[in-house]
Amino acid sequence: MPAPRPTALERQYARLGVLLIAPTVLVFCAVIVYPLVSAIYLSLFQIFTPTLQGSWVGLDNYRALLARGEFWTSLQNNLIWTVGTLTLQILFGVAMALVLHQNLWFRSLARSLILFPYFVSTVVAVLVWKWVFNDLYGILNHFMLTLGIIDWPIDYLGTMPNAMISIILVGAWKYFPFVVIAVLARLQTIPEALYEAARIDGAGPVARFFDITLPQLREVLVVIILLRAIWDFKEFDLIYLMTGGGPVIATQTLPLLVYKEAFAVNQMGMASAYAVVMMAIMLAFMIVYIRRTRERG
Repeated sequence: MPAPRPTALERQYARLGVLLIAPTVLVFCAVIVYPLVSAIYLSLFQIFTPTLQGSWVGLDNYRALLARGEFWTSLQNNLIWTVGTLTLQILFGVAMALVLHQNLWFRSLARSLILFPYFVSTVVAVLVWKWVFNDLYGILNHFMLTLGIIDWPIDYLGTMPNAMISIILVGAWKYFPFVVIAVLARLQTIPEALYEAARIDGAGPVARFFDITLPQLREVLVVIILLRAIWDFKEFDLIYLMTGGGPVIATQTLPLLVYKEAFAVNQMGMASAYAVVMMAIMLAFMIVYIRRTRERG
């Protein structure tokens, strides 16, 4: 049987739906589709940033990119930064969520204060931590010298591996409250009857954590890890303000390399090629995340 023709009211609702969704589609195209297509297009040219004039080079930018040691060093730094800070975020976040889930008299205040690092401005946080890590007048060196732990001030941000360890610690401190919020929300939905049954069976705190709590947190932890991996992989401002990618390029990640190529070397075409490669790597994380969320649904 042929499909029934839409009525005048249905056609009117269809037009109204198109009008309502049109602004969202336009904004989506303006802020996502257009920059994405432009980056891919520019990556095929050798372009001088101030004038945006250049010549077609095809895939030469990608060939040069893969042959440059700076790219592989930045990618390695990116992975070290992402894995390091993500691991500490998960460990600190889960531990703090477990503490705040207990019936403590200062629990409400602690839950409010724990969000402070996540909501404070990155610029303010970096200024405070750079003062803490300063090798001449930093409070950390002063404290360690006073206690006799060290005999000479340590250069935390100017030497390796101190610089990488420092930015990983600051990144973990800045973003672990996100893990606390998500894990704490999941902890509050775990039935207390499961823990009561485990206590009756003689399970201790460690056994209850690995047999009940951790399996219950597995799904939310997978989503947290995927989201934080995506966000940490593209982190720019914290690393740029802390070390600027130094010493030399020892803490330079791919976002910093894109910025350097575009605005320091003035090679917008090569910067676009780096951005496209970085986008392809992040796309892999996004695919995994989308699949996981669909499975949960």
